[in-house]
Amino acid sequence: MKTHVKALVVGGGAVGTSIAYHLASAGWDDVMLLERDELTSGSTWHAAGLLPLFNMGYATSHIHDYSVKFYKTLEAETGLNAGFSVVGNLRMAQTDARMDEYMLYAATAETVGIPYEWLTPAEIKARWPLVRTEDLKGAIYHPTDGYINPADVTMAMAKGARQRGVVIERKWQVDGYHWTGSEWQVSVTKMVEKGGNLVPSDETAMITAEHVVTATGNHAQRTAKLLGIKIPAIPVEHQYIVTEPDPALVEWRKTNGEHPVLRDADAKWYVREERGGWILGPYEYGAPACFEYSVPDSFRADLFPLDLERIEEEYMSMIHRIPSSETVGLKDDFNGPICYTPDGNPLVGPAPGLRNMWLAEGFSFGITAAGGTGYYLAQMMVAGEAEIDMAALDPKRYGADWMTTEYAARKNEECYSHVFILHHPDEEREACRPLRTAPAYDRQKALGAQFGCVNGWERPNYYGPKDAPEGYDHDSRSFRRGAWWDYARTEAEAIRKSAGLIDATAFSKHLLRGPGATAFLDGFTCNKLPKVGRINLTYALTGAGTVRTEYTIVRLAEHEYYLVSAGAWTAYDGDYLTKAAEDFMAAGGAYVDIHDVTTQWGVFAIAGPNARAILRDIVKDADPETVLGNKRFPWLSMRNIELGMCPVRAIRVAYTGELGWELHHPIEMQRYLWDLLMAAGENHGLKLVGARAQNWLRQEKSYRAFGTELGRDATPLEAGLDRFVDLDKAFHGKDAMLATGIRSKCVTLLIDGPADADPWGREALLLDGQKIGRLTSGGYSVAFGRQIGMGYVRPDLAVVGTKLKVRMFRELWDAVIVEDSPYDPQNAVIRIDG
Repeated sequence: MKTHVKALVVGGGAVGTSIAYHLASAGWDDVMLLERDELTSGSTWHAAGLLPLFNMGYATSHIHDYSVKFYKTLEAETGLNAGFSVVGNLRMAQTDARMDEYMLYAATAETVGIPYEWLTPAEIKARWPLVRTEDLKGAIYHPTDGYINPADVTMAMAKGARQRGVVIERKWQVDGYHWTGSEWQVSVTKMVEKGGNLVPSDETAMITAEHVVTATGNHAQRTAKLLGIKIPAIPVEHQYIVTEPDPALVEWRKTNGEHPVLRDADAKWYVREERGGWILGPYEYGAPACFEYSVPDSFRADLFPLDLERIEEEYMSMIHRIPSSETVGLKDDFNGPICYTPDGNPLVGPAPGLRNMWLAEGFSFGITAAGGTGYYLAQMMVAGEAEIDMAALDPKRYGADWMTTEYAARKNEECYSHVFILHHPDEEREACRPLRTAPAYDRQKALGAQFGCVNGWERPNYYGPKDAPEGYDHDSRSFRRGAWWDYARTEAEAIRKSAGLIDATAFSKHLLRGPGATAFLDGFTCNKLPKVGRINLTYALTGAGTVRTEYTIVRLAEHEYYLVSAGAWTAYDGDYLTKAAEDFMAAGGAYVDIHDVTTQWGVFAIAGPNARAILRDIVKDADPETVLGNKRFPWLSMRNIELGMCPVRAIRVAYTGELGWELHHPIEMQRYLWDLLMAAGENHGLKLVGARAQNWLRQEKSYRAFGTELGRDATPLEAGLDRFVDLDKAFHGKDAMLATGIRSKCVTLLIDGPADADPWGREALLLDGQKIGRLTSGGYSVAFGRQIGMGYVRPDLAVVGTKLKVRMFRELWDAVIVEDSPYDPQNAVIRIDG
């Protein structure tokens, strides 16, 4: 066995073999894969092999699309038939809401280039007469979809990997990882058969690797312990049954091709043909998590006992949908572990806190995602970044400071049961909540706050009626304008006309100081650093010149900075910041000290024409009339002030584009400050405002948001942020940014859309019937009384006045590109004095 390699892949399922294959394809000629048992012996062997293209996520849709296309090439390359049956995928809808979901998904599919068709119940019945259709509204059909044999496709990828020089070693278990500072030392033990079990032998070895990728599937918790990190990937039991041959299906097949995969999302199951019978795979309520801490050594290619009572409802609904299946007996059953994560997306990318350690864990749809994961992860490892933004899959989206085994297990159970639940864009799942709450949470809840969850934090999305019944927020969800819409509109209008108070405590906050702080930040970010007491918006770039994160930098002293970034990305930002500072010091830079102070500081944002008047009523200063005026407290500056008894780090900035301040305060004083602001606001029309209204308002100002307009697939110049890029200085990613040029351009659009819906930021933009871009954000503009959106288009079309079309609910609606910051383009109201 080789003892030194460039890359070591740990795990021989579909995901691991794909990663090894694609690393070799990308040019790494010294790759080895280790499997503790036999290839495919984990979840791969009992997977049903479906390849569903349906996915609401942009990155995940790309991953699935690549897989489907890639698997079709394997036989020509390797000579092995991967067992791909391109039979199509029919996803049926019993309700109008489900059809709305499919229409929104189709918008995402269109931006990726995934083909689909719409079918009426009559058309379904004409094509596939075994399906009962009288209670259906319609369906979306993927003709290029189908299913594959998981073992066959894994073996084909393994052969392709070997043909490219990859060494595959079976029956070796990893027992330890040690980072030397430049490479990984991986201790391994030979596994042997003993009494039907797989047990460690006395034979051991040490493998040195520059890079390690873990794709350990159900063994993710063992991997986490060996690495000393948190990996919220825990399996959930998934069962499916196989029926005896269905005579009606057998007869139909005499004159027809293979039946398509059926998905009745409202009944929570998939069904596909299997040797003249059917496979039913339900996603029922009550499926338990398993292996929460580790997989027993005795568990190999094993299964759990079937629990038919748990899936009785889904079984009966299959009989309803395919009446001929009622008299067909059961032939086989499977109940095995399938790994999940709290949001259903896998964990793909650099491991938190570690160098050259890559995770590919938590795949609930591992066969579908394996090909694309290998392709895009190999790009990240070899080229530095993938061609698509992979942040939505980054392992650091769950912070180690709050992620626990209990949380992951319960959320993963919820995620399993939600596979076929309507996926509203404003979906808020209830399990394990509330967990992280700011001190003012109870006060907000009593005032009608309807909460969303961001990085574990409870954050008001909007404020409904104080006496809202239990479950109010859930009942208000819709793919169109839900019950929350009027509340959000009123909140947005209040900020434009009087004043609004927003809880922004979830913001990520890092304190950076030390003799090397200034030099480090200057090279780490692309904008000029602010002077002491001032703030600046800036970006840290990837090595590819794209946007890695967005920071508001407050300069507290000559070499002391307070960095504020998006609340959803605390661990993600902190990891990148810390590693970059370590590199800076290793290269000879002076010492830099970094602390995550997110939980130490609460944040309230107050904005609107009356914001200054409210603060003046409670500020403690020798001259309260001038302390908040432009002379003493200009726009884009920071001052330490006192509001009543609360010391506040006040920042003159407003994400809504109105006169306003962010009030950063000691979190233990939050309830006091909340009460003080609420009392003062009574005389000035203060209204409580949630995140949804804020999102609409920031689009009226064309403020880009990280995770939508900003990401690792666009440079700041493509994002239209030229004014925040100082080309006179050197900074990380600058040369790559300039070499990339302008591939697309970020624009703001006003839209004349349907009367009952707004864009969600996933829709395709078209010109003369051709896709020329996509929305990344969407909503409603109270300033213009129209829908609004932001997105990317071809550079030649990024001109004010360009008329486009946006697809919403299968129809095309007029959209026009407007100037950046269509509301108050001169920033007059932000700078207003008083």
